[in-house]
Amino acid sequence: MMPILDLAAIGLLVVATAVLGVAGLRFSRTTSDFFVASRSVRPVWNASAISGEYLSAGTFLGLAGLVLLSGAEGFWFPIGYAAGYLLLLLFVAAPLRRSGAYTIPDFIQARLESRAARRVTSLLVLVIGWLYIVPQLHGASLALGVVADVQPWVGAVVVAVLVAGIVAAGGMRAITAVQAMQYWLKLTALAVPAVLILMALSGGETSFDPALVFPAERGPSGADAYATVSLMAALLLGTIGLPHVLVRFYTSPDGGSARRTTVLVVAMIGVFYAVSGTLGLIARVVAPDLAEPGVADTVVLALPSRVFPGILGDLLTALVVAGAFAAFLATSSGLVVSLAGVVSQDVFDGSVRSFRVSAALCTLVPLVFALLTVPEGLVSSVGTVFVFAASSLTPVILLGVWWRGLTARGAVAGMLVGALSCGAALLLAPLAGADWWGAVMAQPAAWTIPLATLTVVVVSLLDRGRIPVRTERYLSRLHVPERGHGQV
Repeated sequence: MMPILDLAAIGLLVVATAVLGVAGLRFSRTTSDFFVASRSVRPVWNASAISGEYLSAGTFLGLAGLVLLSGAEGFWFPIGYAAGYLLLLLFVAAPLRRSGAYTIPDFIQARLESRAARRVTSLLVLVIGWLYIVPQLHGASLALGVVADVQPWVGAVVVAVLVAGIVAAGGMRAITAVQAMQYWLKLTALAVPAVLILMALSGGETSFDPALVFPAERGPSGADAYATVSLMAALLLGTIGLPHVLVRFYTSPDGGSARRTTVLVVAMIGVFYAVSGTLGLIARVVAPDLAEPGVADTVVLALPSRVFPGILGDLLTALVVAGAFAAFLATSSGLVVSLAGVVSQDVFDGSVRSFRVSAALCTLVPLVFALLTVPEGLVSSVGTVFVFAASSLTPVILLGVWWRGLTARGAVAGMLVGALSCGAALLLAPLAGADWWGAVMAQPAAWTIPLATLTVVVVSLLDRGRIPVRTERYLSRLHVPERGHGQV
């Protein structure tokens, strides 16, 4: 019965997603609707949608699996993910909304008045987005393979087709409703099993060794200092460089609304991380046999039937499966809509028709890559994207918002140095061994982010004669609050 319930849950999710997508299509007419939902999404609704797309496969499946494998060490990831939004709140959210841009390349071009800087930014946005979509498709294949006897490619294709269809049909306005619904579904899908399992364990005779569940050597005192600092730098600053996160702030009515949205996001994702991490700790008691690389990511799918054999366990598993697919759909759709906006403007004519073609292309590329590659740990795959984004885009975005001395040549040089140094380090890490050199390569953020930032500053200072003449006016636009509720 269990596969039937699981497939029925996936089917209901697909139907609900399609219905909301079609409903959004009725209101999507203009270019602004497709790119930024006409800048009309209110804080609670927008925060739900942001949380829905931010909480990816790496969080829904991978976080509990990482805690199962690593104990307390696994909690560095949710701490970094959530704290990254605090930096967004303080430094980026409101200024980006006031910029009036549709995409990150729009912002860079308007700030630096340079087509070359825009083209480099667009290329990096595509690389980051595609690298982020691939783990979502791998997660879909993994989840569907666990609950049903199907080929590994089926889950990835189902998610890709559905995402491409919804984004192409209604753009940002359509997926906003879809992602908001999917956040609450994902939270429910983990919270209900977690509460019921805790109740069952508290009323039984189950005994466990606290040192097994929360080993001291896996906590802060036992962590490698360099690796931890580098990881936290990547997670904290990487959020600022994620295109699907930043584009969401363009949908807010004004800068103040963008700030309120960010505060709500921190609360929403914090609750979700607490639930997901709790399931990881439960797994160390209930399912320690699943603590193997490649298998641990399935633990949240296995826990309900371990604790509740029979129909209750089957129903809870079906709920978790629906939540897992909601994670794949929400994050993938957010990424595709942000990438489609970039491709539509930079490659085509920026029309609604070109947006739809771009959505299909931006889904096809990562789907092919996902079908040709073997999935790694979901959390580590997503973490790699954060490192790359923090090294390549984040320094330029932060300096573009806060430093008048930034020039186009400095921005281009910094982006290229950050991207190439980070990419080279990650590619060479498997060959570097397990010594200190291997650690430096495996977690390069501690040196690639300063290197990229220093490159931006030095080249800009040497190129100070080419500071755009309208810099002061543009920075004033970013930092002066709007009067009333007028649009910028």
